Amino acid sequence: MIAILDYDAGNIKSVEKAFKILGKETVLTRDFSVIKKADHVVLPGVGSFADAMNHLKKYELDKAIKEYVASGKPFLGICLGLQLLFESSEESPGVEGLHLLNGEVVRIPDVPGLKVPHIGWNSLDYPNQGRLFNGIDEGSFVYFVHSYYLKAKDDSIVTATTEYGCHIHASVEKDNIFACQFHPEKSSSVGLQILKNFAEI
Repeated sequence: MIAILDYDAGNIKSVEKAFKILGKETVLTRDFSVIKKADHVVLPGVGSFADAMNHLKKYELDKAIKEYVASGKPFLGICLGLQLLFESSEESPGVEGLHLLNGEVVRIPDVPGLKVPHIGWNSLDYPNQGRLFNGIDEGSFVYFVHSYYLKAKDDSIVTATTEYGCHIHASVEKDNIFACQFHPEKSSSVGLQILKNFAEI
């Protein structure tokens, strides 16, 4: 069973729908006992870094996430859910993230001819082999919606990158933690394959 964390984030239903298309059993929850029993957990997210952290703390999901990750079972962050796994974000100075991984989240720079936020399809490069991308060709396109991007401190955890006025760490993997800056649930057949790969880990 895949637990999708319900902390009033924006894209929960689309994530749930994508897993259902794959025939996977899901539950939207913020119940600790349900989260502990789950085989996989997904942290989706759309919105601001500070608001999301406030909601996670309000429901004590920050503690549940850290406990679940410590169990060794697969955990996936999507979009803002990726950013929350790191130390901090320029979007919300002074707000500490979950800090399960080392890195900072910074604003996409203003570059002539490119609009911020970065909205639309962009291709992926694979600096390291990632299990989320099994069976998916390098150069495949996925769907992004974001104004801030990850700069991981450890390049060895970066499994996919893209370019949009800067070098963006688009996906990471460390042990049982996986995360994507892009939206696999909105990325057509490529995205469904990514979610299928996660569900089968």
